[in-house]
Order: sequence, then C-alpha cells, then structure tokens
Amino acid sequence: MIITSPKEYEKEVKPLCKAILDNSKTKPSTLLHLGCGAGGYDYTFKKYFKVTGVDISKSMLKVAKQLNKDVKYIHGDMRNINLKSKFDVVAIPDSLGYMTTIQDLRKTINNACNHLNIDGILLLVAHMRDNFKENNFVYTGKSKDIEITIFENNFITGKNSYEATIIYLIRRKRKLKTYIDTHTIGLFDLKTWQDLLKEKDLKINKINLNNIYERYMLKDGEYPQVIFICKKQNQDNNSLQPTKTCGFCG
Repeated sequence: MIITSPKEYEKEVKPLCKAILDNSKTKPSTLLHLGCGAGGYDYTFKKYFKVTGVDISKSMLKVAKQLNKDVKYIHGDMRNINLKSKFDVVAIPDSLGYMTTIQDLRKTINNACNHLNIDGILLLVAHMRDNFKENNFVYTGKSKDIEITIFENNFITGKNSYEATIIYLIRRKRKLKTYIDTHTIGLFDLKTWQDLLKEKDLKINKINLNNIYERYMLKDGEYPQVIFICKKQNQDNNSLQPTKTCGFCG
C-alpha cells in the first residue's frame, strides 16, 4: 500500500475499536468485516478480534490476503452473502457509500443483522446528507521507483448521492501516467438511517467522528462522519442515545 501503510490506518480504526468495546455487554471476540477492501482496516481489527472479511472485489481480496495471512477472506456481496454463522461484531466502516439506493442500504443492514449474535454490535460509519460538505483531498506516496499523487473531489449531485472524482498521477521510473475514476456515492439523511436501523429493533448509539482525514484535506474543508453503534436485542427496545463526539477525534 503505497499511499497509506497499514500502520497509518490505525488512526482511523482505533476509534472504531474503542466504540465497539465501550458499547459491548461482554468482550466481543469475533468480527465480520463487510466490504473489507484491501484489508487495511483488518491490520488493526485483528489485534482486537478474530476477523472474517468479505468483499465483492477479487483483486482487493488478493491484496488483503497477502497483508493479513491470519484473516479469513471470502468473496461475496455484502447485500446477500450467507455465511451460515454469526459474529459478536459486524462492521461496515468504509463501504456503505456504495449503497446508492435505500433498497440496497436496507438489504445490507438486514444481512448484517442476520450475521449478528444476540447482544452483538453492528458498527456502521456513514456520511449524513444533513451536514455533508463538498471538499477536496490530496494524497501522496512513494515506494522505490513509483510515486503516486491522488486528487479527490467530492461534489453533491443529487438528493441522495454525491460524486467522488479521483485523479491518479502515477510516475514509474519518472514516466507519468494519468487516470481518472468517478464513483457515485450514496448520501442519506439522519432520519433515513434511523428509520432503517429501527426496522431491525436495534438499540442505537450515535457518535460523531470528526477530523480523521483532516491531514489530507485542502484548505479548510470538513469531512464529518457518524459512527452508528447498534446492539441486537431480543425485544423491541429502540432508542437513539444522545450524540457523542469520538474521544479520539475532538
């Protein structure tokens, strides 16, 4: 990982692990990471839990397996994969944005809950349409004869979506190649999230997650996120606890 090393991901993952442990009735031991990508988060998750990762991209899983040889990785779609097992924690910290419709978001939440033990923790990290800011990022990295600079522009394009346009400047042995990639990312308001989570009879705690990516942002941009820590219950006992701010993030 040229841009961000696995150790760099610890700054992002430690607040998530703290939120899980602070809200767990008993110490959780197993974690299912849906949308695990190239395994950067799992490098830290595995220090706290026995991790199983799922991703729809076979190429991403290949990288993840090389990085985390002690993690079990499975190819599949987080909306409908059935592992026929349950976990103390199900985490989706970095891929919910690819759910661009309420229907797909509901399927993902439902499937995550189907893999969760009673009193288990569902962790979701999301942007809120209510306070999302258009912004710009720049990332750089170097490894041997490869230098990479990435520019990312996030621009709101609709009621429930924004467009992430990413420009890659890749120099290999000083020769430059340029690539442009554009992603449509789902962006839903707080009420939509609350309604979907309450459909599953979850006890909900909402934590503000700020300043995690501040070091990559251009000018005075903002990139507010929310951690939803949800506990699976036997009975209907929904509640949205008072909003907190993540202690790691200020």
